[in-house]
This record gives sequence, structure tokens and C-alpha cells, in this order.
Amino acid sequence: MNAALTIPALYPLLPEIVLGLGAMALLMFGVYRGERSVRTVDYASVALLIIAGLIVLALPAGKLVTFDGSFVVDDFARFLKVLAVIGSAAAILMSMDHAERERQQRFEYSILIVLSTLGMLMLISAADLIALYVGLELMSLPLYVVAASHRNSLRSTEAGLKYFVLGALSSGMLLYGASLVYGFTGTVSFVGIAHSAADAGSGLIFGLVFLFVGFCFKVSAVPFHMWTPDVYEGAPTPVTAFFAAAPKVAGIAMFVRATVVAFPGITAQWQQIVVFVSIASMLLGAFAAIGQRNIKRLMAYSSIGHMGFALIGLAAGTSEGVQGVLVYMAIYLTMTLGVFAVILSMRRSGGMVESIDQLAGLARTNPAMAFFLAMLLFSMAGVPPLAGFFAKFYVFLAAIKAGLYILAVIGVLASVIGAYYYLAIIKVMYFEEPAEPFYSMPNELKLVLGVCGLFNILFFVYPGPLVGVASAAAHSLF
Repeated sequence: MNAALTIPALYPLLPEIVLGLGAMALLMFGVYRGERSVRTVDYASVALLIIAGLIVLALPAGKLVTFDGSFVVDDFARFLKVLAVIGSAAAILMSMDHAERERQQRFEYSILIVLSTLGMLMLISAADLIALYVGLELMSLPLYVVAASHRNSLRSTEAGLKYFVLGALSSGMLLYGASLVYGFTGTVSFVGIAHSAADAGSGLIFGLVFLFVGFCFKVSAVPFHMWTPDVYEGAPTPVTAFFAAAPKVAGIAMFVRATVVAFPGITAQWQQIVVFVSIASMLLGAFAAIGQRNIKRLMAYSSIGHMGFALIGLAAGTSEGVQGVLVYMAIYLTMTLGVFAVILSMRRSGGMVESIDQLAGLARTNPAMAFFLAMLLFSMAGVPPLAGFFAKFYVFLAAIKAGLYILAVIGVLASVIGAYYYLAIIKVMYFEEPAEPFYSMPNELKLVLGVCGLFNILFFVYPGPLVGVASAAAHSLF
């Protein structure tokens, strides 16, 4: 066993074990009680996720290793696991009122999110290619199901099918890349791959390219972003909110850990790929969103752009760069959840609306909602002193220190272009004649919007704790 392991073998897996056993217990309860159990299962799922998050924080400090080094709990894993749990719990909270109004209440929904979160936690801690693949599939399979969960909707079924077919293709590519890496290095462990990389030659780079196909698909980075707009638009809105938040955190965790830990010897080679993917994602996210009239499609292109910005930190290849990625993902999570809380509140007598034009005059019909949405959109655009500005500042700073000046300049220009479509939504809310008011906002959505909005507005007052924790998390990888 690994020398770092001085505690019982399953102890580092405690959060995952709690989620797995809890999900099974809730499934049995739901089957026994039927659809009457929906609210109970929803709240129990949120409680289960919170307990798992607290266990992650309560695990002993330092690096915990089990299963012969294939499962690692370090500061990097702790930071991202807490983010993933927060994103999933908020997604379940945000879906409750929507499911009730749309008569789509199913106890399986929140259990599937818990099981997907279990996959995310495994993926974040994976330290070899087999553990990475198991975590990835465990995260993805429930996502395919929830994307198609609105059985009577053609759009939802189509979204689930597209996501499943393209997801299976990307998984195959990733597996092929993993088999090439194993073939050329003789090991699946990240540390072992790093030791053997010097002797593996160009075959390893082939394997790495195929691995990157799978990684890019999961974080919806260009050129493997094609599923994102259709799935975001077609899936039920609470599912879209979930897709945009927690799985992105796990995807970036997988991207960063595998790249930094397994391939430090060929940094110059993978850096070129990450720089290309980052630039392409930022530019596509900035330009493709301009013509969108559906707010969910706009958020899809926005998330593609944001993943491009986050990857600037990885492209730097330094611990400062990884720190920038972690700060970016924490702030991205709050911005996205806040905006989706508003999108889920866009409901009138005729049902849900998704067109940006329907936000006309929101500042007069619901000033508080308009104010928080405007602040979150300004934050997404990177306007100081909001949190989104600091998110971009840390990744740009890391890129400049690593000598990637052109990447940083393109990032700034993409931010300016992207600001246009965020400002266009704010213009609709504040300067157009009011449309019919929306129904009042459910309490769960008020809570999510309030917390996320205040975090983004007040972050500049005391950014130290988040930045400090992200710095410690980044150092634990190097």
C-alpha cells in the first residue's frame, strides 16, 4: 500500500459511501411510498449532499491515499468536492417548485442527482485512468436520464438522446486515449505515467490528444461543444441549471488533475492544445451568443466561453494558474446558479417563458430580481468590482506570468465582446416597456438568488479566504 496511507482504507471514501448508501435508501423509500414521497426525498437528498460536504471538510488534513494510489483526497479534491456538492444541492432546491407546477414530480430525479454527484466526487479524487473512467461514467449516466426526464416533451427527449449519443462517442475516444497511454507507459496511475513519460515518445502525445477529446466534451469546450446549446435548450430548465453548474466543476477537476499530475514532462506539448481550446472556446462563446434570443441557449454559449477563460489558468501550467482555475470555478458556480434562479422564475399564466424579450421592463415589475440579475450579468462580463472581475483577473495574471501574453490579450478582447450580450439583457430589463409581470418567486429560488447575488457583489470586500484556500488547493497538486 502507499506510504501516505496510515488510516483505514475506506476512510477517505466516507463521503462517497454516505452518498451511495443514502441514495439506495432513498430509492427504496421512494419505491415504497410512490409519488407521495417526492418532497421528502428532495429534502433528504439535499440533507445527504450537505452531510457529504461536511464529511469532506472533516476528513484529516493532508493527503489521504487509498486503493493503492488510485483514489486521492488532497486539498485540491476537498475544494472541488465542496463546490460540486453545493452546485448539486442548489440544483435540487431550485427544481422543487418547477416540478410541482409542471406536474413533473418524480422521486427519482433528486436520487439521480445524488448518484451523479457521487460520480463527480469519485472523478475529482481519481488518480489513475481506470478510476477516472469509472467516476466519469457514474457521473454521466444519470445526466443522460435527467436530460430526457420530461417524457411528454419532444425537445427533452431529443436533448437526452443527443447528449447520450455524443457522450458515448466521447467516452469511447477517452478510453482509446487511455489505452494508448497505458500501452506506451505500461501503467494507468498518473504518478507512474509521469515517471514513464520521458521514454514513451510521440505515442504518448497521441494518447493525450484522445484523452483531451473526452475532457473537452465534458466541460463543453470547443471543438467538442456541439451538444451544449441543444441540450441546454431542450432539457427541463432545472436540469439545465444542474448541467451548467456541478458537472462543469468535476470536468475541470478531471482536466486539471490528469494534465498536471500525469503529464508534467510534456507540458510544452499539452500547453499548445489547451491554449488552442481556450482561445477557440472564448471566441465562439463571445460571438455565437450575440444572436441568441433564447436565454437558455445564450447561457449555453456563455458557459462555453467561461470554460475557455478557466482553461487559461491550466494553459499557464503553474500552481498560480491552477489557483486561478479554482477561484474561477467557485465564482462561475455562484454566477450560474444565480442566473438560473431568475430563469426558473420566468413564469406567467401561460407557463414558463425562455425568450430574452420576456424580461422587458423587469426593473419596474420586480426591481429586486432585476437588480440581482443585472449584478450577476455584470459579474459574468467581468465588470469590476464584482466577483467575475477577480475570477478573470487571477487567470489572466497567471497567463501573463507564464509568458502567454497573446492568450491573455485574446481573453481580454473576448471579455469585451461577451459584455455586449450581457449588457443587451440589462438594457431590455431597464429601458424597455414592461411586459406582463412574472409570478412571485418561490422561496428556494429567492434564497439561491440572494446568496449568489450578495456573494458576487460583496466578494471584493474580503476575497482572502477563497483565494487562500484555492492557493493551498493548487499547491497540493505540485
